[in-house]
Amino acid sequence: MRKTATKQSGKIPAQPGPREVASVQSGVPSAAESVIPGAGPSTRPGERPTVRLRDAGPDDAPRYAPEWLELREGPDAAARAADLLDPLRIRLANLPGKAGLVIHDLGCGTGSMGRWLAPRLDGPQHWILHDRDPYLLHFAAVASPRSAADGSRVTVETRRGDVGLLTPDALAGASLVTASALLDVLTREEIDTLAAACTGAGCPALLTLSVAGRVELTPSDPLDEEIAQAFNAHQRRGGLLGPDAVTVACEAFSERGATVRLHPSAWRLGPAESALTAQWLRGWVGAAVEERPELKERAERYLQDRLEACRAGELTVVVHHSDLLALSRPTGGAS
Repeated sequence: MRKTATKQSGKIPAQPGPREVASVQSGVPSAAESVIPGAGPSTRPGERPTVRLRDAGPDDAPRYAPEWLELREGPDAAARAADLLDPLRIRLANLPGKAGLVIHDLGCGTGSMGRWLAPRLDGPQHWILHDRDPYLLHFAAVASPRSAADGSRVTVETRRGDVGLLTPDALAGASLVTASALLDVLTREEIDTLAAACTGAGCPALLTLSVAGRVELTPSDPLDEEIAQAFNAHQRRGGLLGPDAVTVACEAFSERGATVRLHPSAWRLGPAESALTAQWLRGWVGAAVEERPELKERAERYLQDRLEACRAGELTVVVHHSDLLALSRPTGGAS
């Protein structure tokens, strides 16, 4: 499940994504039902989200199409764990100095995390938006909220490129690090890097919408579990953590002295979200077939049946995620 919202006009052409490749190679889905580039919560070996913790070529194509980000912003906002905000607010209120919050948003996409979180926090805020795609960064800046919960001013700046050398020094002065749908496309080494940087800077981290590897479709189908298992195996390709990422992140932050809180943050998709559900289904099934080509024939029939039920408003899907709040030991005299 990958990243956030965009505007309706002025879109730049998106590069072909992994799900398009899967559809051509496997026949799932058909060309008549192409998958938005980047749709579906999966990658091929070596691929990373728009902000990477490893070096990448400067000409690497952005992975996520704006259309996919747009479809998921509303369900993302509804899913995020608001219960984690109170302990976060307490920590932020005890930060030394009262000049305002400095928030780094890693892999910001078009800025949906800021649009969700900034109006829920008090006080002046300065958001530093990180992404590899200049178009998304531009929209994130333009569409960012201008005021906090108490009416204080919110400002933004953008930083294009990879977070290849994320260190405590890079987060100097940060009040908070945020990200959405990032952990599950990282390796163990990359999560260690992220945890070390945040804890070394004494900076809390709110990392949302990491896939948990569990999906519930109603009505059920005998093939649901087989597709889910193949998809989860696909997510673990190339050393990526996929549904294991939250457990690894909990360990990485805890080992460095942070207090970690977890909360479920499932997508709950019904008739009102049918466009997102259809795109998610195509990516989910396509990845499963890419992992296990012998599923192709059964998966094609399965996908068409599921898409028909989706169009008829007869399908509901729960895609489980987890939100993680890591409260690092503060530095600089914060309590």
